[in-house]
Amino acid sequence: MVIDNGLEGWLRYSALPAVFSNTQRRYSSIIVLNKDETSPVYTAGKELQDGLKRILGQHVDIDFVLTGSPTSIVVGTLGAFSSAGGDTQDIPALKEDGFWLQTDAANDCVHIIGQNERGAIYGAFEYLMRLAQGNFTPVASANNPSASIRWVNQWDNLDGSIERGYAGPSIFFKDGEVVKDMTRISQFARLLSSIRINAVVINNVNANPKLFSETNLNGLRRIADAMRPWGVRIGISLYFDSPKEFGGLPTSDPLDPAVNDWWKKITAKVYENVHDLVGYTIKANSEGQPGPLTYKRTLADGANMFARALKPHGDGVVMYRAFVYNHHLDESVWKHDRANAAVDFFKDLDGFFEDNVIVQIKWGPIDFQVREPPSPLLANLRKTKAAIEFQVAQEYLGQQSHFVYMAPLWREILDYDMRIDGKDSHIRDIVSGERLGWSRSGYTAVLNIGSDTTWIGNHLSMSNMYAYGRIAWDPLSDPVSMIQDWARLTFGLHKIIVDTITKISMESWPTYENYSGNLGIQTLCDIIYTHYGPSPGSQDGNGWGQWTRANAHSIGMDRTVATGSGNSGQYPPEIAAMYENIETTPDNLLLWFHHVPYTHRLKSGKTVIQHFYDAHYEGATNAQSFLVEWAKLKGLIDDHRFDHVAFKLEYQAGHALVWRDSVNYFYFAKCGIPDEKNRVGNHQWRIQAQDMQLSGYKVVSVTPVEAASQGKAIITKTNDAPGIAQKELSCLSGTYDIAVNYYDHLGGRSKYEIFLGEKLIGAWTGDLEDKLGHDFSEFLDGHSATRITFRGIKVENGDLLKIIGQPDGSELAPLDYVSVLPKGAID
Repeated sequence: MVIDNGLEGWLRYSALPAVFSNTQRRYSSIIVLNKDETSPVYTAGKELQDGLKRILGQHVDIDFVLTGSPTSIVVGTLGAFSSAGGDTQDIPALKEDGFWLQTDAANDCVHIIGQNERGAIYGAFEYLMRLAQGNFTPVASANNPSASIRWVNQWDNLDGSIERGYAGPSIFFKDGEVVKDMTRISQFARLLSSIRINAVVINNVNANPKLFSETNLNGLRRIADAMRPWGVRIGISLYFDSPKEFGGLPTSDPLDPAVNDWWKKITAKVYENVHDLVGYTIKANSEGQPGPLTYKRTLADGANMFARALKPHGDGVVMYRAFVYNHHLDESVWKHDRANAAVDFFKDLDGFFEDNVIVQIKWGPIDFQVREPPSPLLANLRKTKAAIEFQVAQEYLGQQSHFVYMAPLWREILDYDMRIDGKDSHIRDIVSGERLGWSRSGYTAVLNIGSDTTWIGNHLSMSNMYAYGRIAWDPLSDPVSMIQDWARLTFGLHKIIVDTITKISMESWPTYENYSGNLGIQTLCDIIYTHYGPSPGSQDGNGWGQWTRANAHSIGMDRTVATGSGNSGQYPPEIAAMYENIETTPDNLLLWFHHVPYTHRLKSGKTVIQHFYDAHYEGATNAQSFLVEWAKLKGLIDDHRFDHVAFKLEYQAGHALVWRDSVNYFYFAKCGIPDEKNRVGNHQWRIQAQDMQLSGYKVVSVTPVEAASQGKAIITKTNDAPGIAQKELSCLSGTYDIAVNYYDHLGGRSKYEIFLGEKLIGAWTGDLEDKLGHDFSEFLDGHSATRITFRGIKVENGDLLKIIGQPDGSELAPLDYVSVLPKGAID
């Protein structure tokens, strides 16, 4: 039996169930209007042939001559179709990359006609994905993209690692060079093409100039050749100081003629290898990176140097990231605000950029938080074109170890009306170019697929990759419809499958927001270390500017013009007025724009601190339901993927409790205001590890203190002898779930056994670093805190609960607490 390991994503093309047998069509041939095997049109023909065989069980021959057969499928460009004698009079105007799909219920004729070759392959995928969902409804429609730029950015390093990568090593690079085997790269291009992504920037924005070695330039050629048949072009990220660090020049000053000449020559060499390079992505003067400001030049001077180097070679563009900010800000200065940086740096340069420069703007002013307002820079550039940057990689949203379906977040941002000049100015219309008359603009997203067969590290999280492509093509795409389509294509057509995945997905973002950070306070993760687990105290007291300004009495950033940083004033007047006034600021952004007492009453009537307590309990409770919902799919999907997702959801459920307690403990300690419902700090089912009878274990303090229940944990006294923690249970006899909270960090793989009396009820290994992809910690903290649960255990009052921990390396079998939970109880 072949295991469905996720490699084909939503392109599995599973055979339709027998119930569709009476609706299936018979095809006589696939007419492919291009014989060149490197052409996306030819690839589309082969994809159609393969898809029809797998979905419908039909082998259909490929022909290259338009015969007029009423039962054929014709695929090609508009020009080729017309030249071959096809009738184009009913085909409406098509934009670049657009396509016409026409099926005729009477005679089974199918026309897939692209404005260009990419459009033709997009149309082929559209038709196959309709068939794969059992959709035989006749259609005759033009399908055009909202924007010409629909890119993804990989953050792959030349050594094969991936920054913020959660699915194994790079498919592009290994040991400083481009990989030899292009198989996975071609498979990746197929997935991108199916969701109408037309370009991928293959390397990290923290770029390495050794990408320009002769070996790697040749490697770029091979990557481009592997992706081109799928209609996917490649771009590369550049390191600003390459002339100095790689080219041997004394400077990388963008106004130095020798530097400009160096970039022109290296760009010509790149084009010798990749004739259709889509362009360059530049990160400069951000997070310690060099850039034009290093040489006392403007950001426009830097961007224009690259733009001029590209211009002689075609349509290549510079995607210049607006992620420029000072990460050594002084928090004590009330007006300092990282959220102001993009407008401060770029607004006055509007109109000074070359016409092939596009400013790449993160959707929010900070950095892919669980909740931010849209970036005000999107309303401040009029002459300079822009692309919005999303992130599929879930950097601040659980790093694929937690599942968060992000299409609702993206749709909320794209639907936002910026009210530029008092007129309708939805962000989707700004980035499409329609609102401000831009000729080229659009979308990009940090994707970070890896060599794991799941591509992203979590089968469910692949829905974000799919949805990003769909929403970049059509920003009015409905998140519910998208997840339903994805579920049918990925897991099957059964209604329970589709409904269950839709329910989990649509609840996932508000659930994560509730237990990670709400009211616009940002994601309360550790911003100094891994950007993963809870650490609300890490937000403040540093220069990075992701501040909450929490003290014993109040919390939130004052971003008003009247008394704060002035960030609200960067928005157009109607929006600025809304955020300036605390009464008209939505509660879900209250702490983004206002500094208030913990006792401030929200529009709901709750105080800020009580909302924090309630939301974190609600979010963590809802996270427990995901695993229960997923269990409904046992037997409806393959065991391999069922078990993979079940494991991830169980981990998320446990870590959501870590999040809940860490954040609530922190703010309770900060302000001293108790939870009205008496939950915070009160856990009737828990046995603290430090309160157990210990042998070979010792009690240690945990930093940050809120990352442990009551601030303490236990570790073995040495790394070569086991520890024993035991406690006589005092409870009603019955059936319980027994949950153990422990720490699983880098440095070893401890082993544990848990007993009731002399009966072993479970054993496990602290090896989550081998099973989860997120950035791991070396410490006892909110990143490494985790939970394992043994369900349905029969317990007698007076039973002796015993845990034996065997340390390994520097991981000293750490334990936090044990919960003995009655049926239905959530710790």
